[in-house]
This record gives sequence, C-alpha cells and structure tokens, in this order.
Amino acid sequence: MTQHSFPAITVVWFKRDLRLQDHAPLQYAASQSAPVLPLYLFEPDIMADDHYSERHWRFVWQSLLDLEQQLKTVGAAMHVSYESAASFFKRLAGQFAQITVVSYAETGLHCTYQRDQQLVKLFRELGITWREFAYGGVVRALKERHQWLTHWHEAMRAPQQTPALQTMHWLTDRSLVMRLPKALSEALHRPDKAMQTGGERRAQDTLQSFIAARHAQYHRHISSPLNSINSCSRLSAYLAWGNLSIRQVYQAIVTPGRKLPASLRAFVSRLHWHCHFIQKFESECEQQFRHINSGYAAFPYREDAASEQLLEAWQTGNTGVPMVDACMRSVAQTGYLNFRMRAMLVSFLSHYLLIDWRRGVQHLARQFLDFEPGIHYPQFQMQAGVTGTNTLRIYNPVKQAQDNDPQGEFIRRWVPEIAHLANEDLFAPWQMPPIAQMSMETPVPAPYHCPVIIPEADIDKHRELLWKWRERDEVKHHAKRIVKRHSNPQR
Repeated sequence: MTQHSFPAITVVWFKRDLRLQDHAPLQYAASQSAPVLPLYLFEPDIMADDHYSERHWRFVWQSLLDLEQQLKTVGAAMHVSYESAASFFKRLAGQFAQITVVSYAETGLHCTYQRDQQLVKLFRELGITWREFAYGGVVRALKERHQWLTHWHEAMRAPQQTPALQTMHWLTDRSLVMRLPKALSEALHRPDKAMQTGGERRAQDTLQSFIAARHAQYHRHISSPLNSINSCSRLSAYLAWGNLSIRQVYQAIVTPGRKLPASLRAFVSRLHWHCHFIQKFESECEQQFRHINSGYAAFPYREDAASEQLLEAWQTGNTGVPMVDACMRSVAQTGYLNFRMRAMLVSFLSHYLLIDWRRGVQHLARQFLDFEPGIHYPQFQMQAGVTGTNTLRIYNPVKQAQDNDPQGEFIRRWVPEIAHLANEDLFAPWQMPPIAQMSMETPVPAPYHCPVIIPEADIDKHRELLWKWRERDEVKHHAKRIVKRHSNPQR
C-alpha cells in the first residue's frame, strides 16, 4: 500500500495563461482547503515541435519570472519543471493522497491534444481529478454557432476572476521539480532586445500605453509595416501566452458611459475575431493537417525540385521582391509583423509561388512571437484562399509597398542592399530600364534585378487557376458545410 506524505493538494497547471489576474483555475484553487501548487512544465516533446522556436520559450520564461516575483510577495513560489506532464504527475501521486488539477482547456496543436488524451487515461488510473475551465468565449465541443456571439459578449462582460493571493495556502517545497538543462537555461536567460519581453506586468503596461495614447492612429496605421509597430496595440503576444485575458482587454477599453474614439472602436470590433478563429480551430482541429475545404485536396500546387529553392528563398527573405523580403527579415528578427503583411507573405507563397500553404505554415509559426495555434491555422488557410468561403485576396507585393511604405523606410531598413535606389525604383527594381541600371554607381544586386518570380508576369495565369478552382462544384459543396459550421449568426 502506497504511503503518502501529504493528504491533498490542488495543482494550478499554467500553460498559455501566464498571469495571476482574471484566472479562473486560480480562483477555483483559492476556494479549496487544500494547499495550492502553481505549476509550469517545460515539456521536452512539446518544445521540440516544429512550430516552436527559442523565442517562444524565452517569452514564457520571462513571464514565469514575473509570476515568481509577484508570488514571492505573498509567500508563494512558481514550480517550474523540465519533464513530461505524465512524469511529473506520476511522482506527485506518490506524495499526495488526493490531487486536483485545474487548468484552462487548451485549443492547441496535435502534440498537446495527444498529451491531454494520455493524461486523461493516466489521471483515471492514478485517481487524479482534472478540472478544465473555458478559455475566453471559446466553447469546447461546439456543434454550431447559434448564439455564439451572445455567449462571447456575456463572457467579456462577466466579472473578472482574481483571487486574493495573500489569503491562499501555498505549497512552497520545490523538491518535486526537475531543473532545466544548463544550455537551455542559459539560452532562456539571454535577452533579445529586438523582441517584446514577456510578463503580466509588461502586458498591463502595454495595454495602458495603448489606451492612453498609442491608439490614436490605430485605424490609420494598421496596414503600415513601419507605423503599426507603435500604433497597433502590440498585445497579441501577451494574449497568445496569456499574460492578459481577452476579457481584461475588453473591459479596460469598453467601460460604461465611455464614448470611444474611432481608433478604439476599430480595435474593439476586432477583439471578438481572436476567439472566433480559435473557436474555428477548436471545432475542426484537423485544419492543422488538411485544407478545411476538401475541394482543394487535389489543387495543383508546385511539387517540382525548383519549388524547394523557391520555398527557401521565401523563408530566408531572399526572393528579390523587396516588400516580401523586408517583411520576412523583419519578423525573423523581431517576432512581429502586422496583419496585412502577414497576409501578403502567405499570398505570395500560395498565389505567386504556387506552393502549398502547409509547406510554409510551420516556418511562420516559428517566427511569430504571438504564435497561437487556434488563430494561426484558420488565418493561414483563409489567406491562402483554400476555404472556399472567404474572399480570395491576392496581395500584390509591389502595390502593398507603394501603398503602405510609400517612402520606402521599411524596405530600406530591412533590405539595406537596395537602400540606395530611388523610391520609383525601390519597390520593383527589375522594372528599371537596363540603361538606367548601367549608369548607376552602385548596381542593383542580382536577386533584385532578377527575382525568383516577377509578380506581374505570372500572376494572371495563377489568378485564373485560383478563381476557376473556387468555382468547382466540390469546393462550393464543402463551402456550404463550412459556413453552416463556423459562421456567427448576429443574434
């Protein structure tokens, strides 16, 4: 018979909810009599998944340090362990007679789904109770969207769940945790000044600075890759890793009796899309592997040997198309890129290069500091034009540069090898007359004189193919199913 050292414990398992305020599992733990163990697991198998990169785990580590500092003031401590969830909870079961695990329901990748399925079985064997709480306005096992918007608004207006930490009974013995490997610990401690810093208090500061002043040009600068760095909210990474809840953001802006300026109205109108896309992925998580519209299963994407070279040029920001390269290099260095430029990168991959979106989806996941599976996959498919329901948007990278970087500041910052070009030549250097190129003191670098693809030369035939495929009966048939499953009735 197993001899237990302690009678009972409540484990608050933090995942993508790295905050202490408006935290339903933490609130529940506070209502229980058992001591509380705040837990975060760096799970080797999850960390090794191709969607993630060091920037993600550094952001998580910074967030955990912030939680540790806050908990220290109430005599508590974070328990951070480097091991699989199964390994940790097996050892915990040897110490406690009664274990309750509370966490948010995670709409994650297939690797986290598999882990959760294994844990359900393990917890049943070990007699561990696992209680999951709904994330934002997302509903698990939702069959249809009737009344979904009403539910979302109710969730956003509901009182926040923030327990009195100083009155809670905390377990502070960290003997159960497994330390991070030295190399990993050193990497996570190494600062990267080009990236946003994680943490609940940083998130709150960013939210307040947006509300106080930065929002003023939000609706005007939202499409500018340069100006959006300051004028957009910059909250996406904090929402993706849970330093803020979507409800905290909503309630900080939408207050009774407050008339919002146009900029904040524009921002609030987009807030529900955060949960909308996660709900789409929650309801049909097979999107990670296949087109949501099965009518695109046989779409003739390029699979020849040259497509590998094209894909590498796109991934490394060396296509020879200035705005595409500037965006890819920028997000690789900073982890940030505004929505329109993200859409353009996907469009260039799938529409101009005619490469299957699935060959690029993990690469951009690794670049985006705010990578959120439930948003990433539905949006990637939407921008690739394989839903059959959304408007097919083919983003012209030259026009996007002219419209959203008219002075060429963004391109010159990230593609310095063509910074010497005049504005009229900067956006499409291959269009320069040969005589003009010959007279230049500094010639146009070869990749920009002869890009991997000349956008205006091949897009017409690709556009025709994309639109004709969209009109196929099979695509239309599946589009009806998608609309019925995922549309939001306005009531």
